[in-house]
Amino acid sequence: MTGTVYKSTGSWYQVKAEDGKFYKCRIKGKFRIKGIKSTNPVAVGDRVVIKLEDNTEGEQNGVITGIKDRENYIIRKSVNLSKQTHIIASNIDQAFLLVTLNNPPTFTTFIDRFLVTAEAYAIKAILLFNKVDTYSPEELDEVKYMAAMYRQIGYECIGISAKSGKNIEKVKDLMKDKTSMISGHSGTGKSTLVNAIEPKLDLKTTQISEQHKQGQHTTTFAEMFDLDFGARIIDTPGIKGFGVVDIEKEELGNYFPEFFARKQDCKFYNCLHLEEPKCAVKEALEQGEIPWSRYKSYLQILKGEDDQHYRFENYETE
Repeated sequence: MTGTVYKSTGSWYQVKAEDGKFYKCRIKGKFRIKGIKSTNPVAVGDRVVIKLEDNTEGEQNGVITGIKDRENYIIRKSVNLSKQTHIIASNIDQAFLLVTLNNPPTFTTFIDRFLVTAEAYAIKAILLFNKVDTYSPEELDEVKYMAAMYRQIGYECIGISAKSGKNIEKVKDLMKDKTSMISGHSGTGKSTLVNAIEPKLDLKTTQISEQHKQGQHTTTFAEMFDLDFGARIIDTPGIKGFGVVDIEKEELGNYFPEFFARKQDCKFYNCLHLEEPKCAVKEALEQGEIPWSRYKSYLQILKGEDDQHYRFENYETE
């Protein structure tokens, strides 16, 4: 029997089988020694083969005996185990990244790492600028400036308020007949957004920590939900940093669309856009056609540096 993983707790998996029923499944031990360096060999969204068995209480549980090939996945470095990776979700049609200017702040370095990973695995990424109803006119200008920058690159950006309902219908229209993942820092409003999209789910939410201006983890494990309007949504735990993995230095520029568009105009076909002469990317940077924030994110990833937090306004000039 085959099914789709809807929830992963690390030891047990909630699988929706082809018969429409949900089964509590465990994993066969051999999955852990197949050379998979991921902390979670089975991820939400995975299509799996399960074998049903009766437990002592007469209920039917399952054993996951195989994983079907993934169409794609979003992956990042594990926070505590730097040599391992964590697959956030697989087999998704699009990924929404919730961005908040403050309360908590989302930095362009984090946004760019997420976008690079989505590009690398051919997943459409959409930026949702949440809490727009809470910003001052000056803060709203900064959000609009940031959104305009990403729109110019080619990314869809929508200003929303999960609390007031602003543009939620627009988000729902984008989700119809698709499997979507929602990601972002803790406190950006992921669970509040899911509740606004499908109120009957009534996911738990918490207030922002005023002391640290950070969100508190309310979603402990990634979980997928079927929605009434013909869509599936994956709610994910808040993530602090986003380590990019499995991308070669020579390939990295390909996942910055505005770099890739100019690559053919560089003097050297293998240009890394560093100190090489007649680099079209550096020329575009100097002429203000590419934002410094994007180039600094590129350098940071290229050098293997951690996801350092720079405020957006620090990037407007070099």
